[in-house]
Amino acid sequence: MKVLGVVGPSDSGKTTLVERFAERFDGHGTVATVKHLTHAPAVDTDGKDTARHRAAGADRTYGITDDGEWFGTGDSRTLSETLDDLSPQYDYAVVEGFSGADMPQVVLGNRDHRGEAIATGETATDIDVGDVVDSLRETEPYETLGSLVARAKRSPAAEKAGAVATFTGRVRAKDHDDDEATEFLEFEKYEGVAEDRLDALRAELADRDGVYEVLLHHRTGVVEYGEDIVFVVVLAGHRKEAFRTVEDGIDRLKEDVPIFKKEVTVEDEFWVHEQ
Repeated sequence: MKVLGVVGPSDSGKTTLVERFAERFDGHGTVATVKHLTHAPAVDTDGKDTARHRAAGADRTYGITDDGEWFGTGDSRTLSETLDDLSPQYDYAVVEGFSGADMPQVVLGNRDHRGEAIATGETATDIDVGDVVDSLRETEPYETLGSLVARAKRSPAAEKAGAVATFTGRVRAKDHDDDEATEFLEFEKYEGVAEDRLDALRAELADRDGVYEVLLHHRTGVVEYGEDIVFVVVLAGHRKEAFRTVEDGIDRLKEDVPIFKKEVTVEDEFWVHEQ
């Protein structure tokens, strides 16, 4: 799933811009939108922002307040949890507000932001939607274990598969009780080379007898304690080849793919040469 944030002052035309993106993406796949709320809305009431998102082409719309109150199904949910739930089902998610979210963002009115700014302007009228869509194609997709498993199960060879095996690597706080706690890890990849080696590794593993689909994904940027870093998903005829391929996949990824890790603890930060 591709995720795009739109941030800016209330009078910058954020909602209008989200509508334009929802309309554009609707022609290429399924679209969900998430809006940052300062108060409880009348969800999908005519004229309200969430209703405008839906009218523009969003298949599903959610609103989240600062305290995590979630409007759309009535449950409490963070932005990350919402995107995790959306990723197996949707091709695009457009997020209005949430300046502190780490995602590609269109930034209006010089709003402070955390994510990579792929377009900036004073108001929505300054933004070329087509240019933003082109830039978004080059960004890393939002993947979860669920989205990768769902994709594997859609394989044309799924009818011959009796096993799905997975590996998930996550950020741990410490190796030993007396270690300094890790706050987050930051990953950088050797652009071009990392992608080529991942593709080659995936193709090599998928060429094994009895293996029908292999999916590999490693996040880059800041990954905080408790969050997932890397996924390996294997669809195979039987469990033995599935387990063996998952183990080889994560071992080879760590050995062969140039992704560099910086660890930040409560006391220090340093680059780690081995993942």
